[in-house]
Amino acid sequence: MRQSLVVGNWKMNGTLAGAESLAKGIIAGLSEGSAAIAICVPYVHIPSVSAWVKGTELALGAQNVADKSSGAFTGEISAAMLTEFDCKYAIVGHSERRTYYGDTNESVAARFCQAQEQNIIPILCVGETLEQREQDQTFAVIDAQLDAVVNMAGIASFGSAVIAYEPVWAIGTGKTATDEQAQEVHQYIRQYIAAKDQVIADKIQILYGGSAKPDNAKGLFAMPDIDGGLIGGASLDAESFLKIYHSI
Repeated sequence: MRQSLVVGNWKMNGTLAGAESLAKGIIAGLSEGSAAIAICVPYVHIPSVSAWVKGTELALGAQNVADKSSGAFTGEISAAMLTEFDCKYAIVGHSERRTYYGDTNESVAARFCQAQEQNIIPILCVGETLEQREQDQTFAVIDAQLDAVVNMAGIASFGSAVIAYEPVWAIGTGKTATDEQAQEVHQYIRQYIAAKDQVIADKIQILYGGSAKPDNAKGLFAMPDIDGGLIGGASLDAESFLKIYHSI
């Protein structure tokens, strides 16, 4: 039985005071349940948030990780640095990183590997743009994104990873994939993994990352291959984020 997971991606939002209020508000609203929960916060807030979540059920993650272990790479943060603050997760290949900052399938795979070398669980984001969907390229795009990681890290690496499906056309646009549209792609991803390793396919968590909100989360999470969500805007409000968490 796969454990459900809800991850908040705060993106480039918030002050330190706001981060404290939000993190502590989420912690206060947690209850015993079968789902896991985490927040991926801006780098500069990681040390403080790490202290606030220590000893709670709320796990900490980073929004990215360097594709190198160390060296002359100004502005980058290595996986080893993140482990010093007990980061359990790191998002790699988010659509915004791919679109705005030039992340390629190969550099995303390298980030994936760097995270795992430090026992950080990578949350690998995959997904298609509106143009790609309209040209029926969804599955070919996802194949290429997954192939890059398999070729570099091997299929066994997915035994300690999470995948997040991001329909890029549904992020920040007000659009959301229907439950059935999301399930179709999640099922495809699981079948891709199953063709290489059925055991890993059965256990890997595949999250929906396309603007899930309190009013649509329950239907999405009821789909058989959707194991939770990577939540953007709704994770910036403790009440909304907790409603999504409790909808599982």
